[in-house]
Amino acid sequence: MRLLYFAWVKEKTGIAAEDVEVPRGIATVAELIAWLKTRGPEFANAFDRAEVIRAAIDQSHARHDAKIGGAHEIAFFPPVTGG
Repeated sequence: MRLLYFAWVKEKTGIAAEDVEVPRGIATVAELIAWLKTRGPEFANAFDRAEVIRAAIDQSHARHDAKIGGAHEIAFFPPVTGG
């Protein structure tokens, strides 16, 4: 699965994208975030406030309880504001 990181999520993880093999049993965006937080201090820091991070599954916005099975790409980004 391809994971993409944007804005401060990218800055804190130190990477823009990576291909990962998600461990068995991880079925939702929230579970994926919880697993990512275990991958090192940079990920723990990036996802420290997971509740504000937005996700997109295959380029469609998704809630944290969304199922990730069959996804090719998941993107993580902070809330977007603008005018």
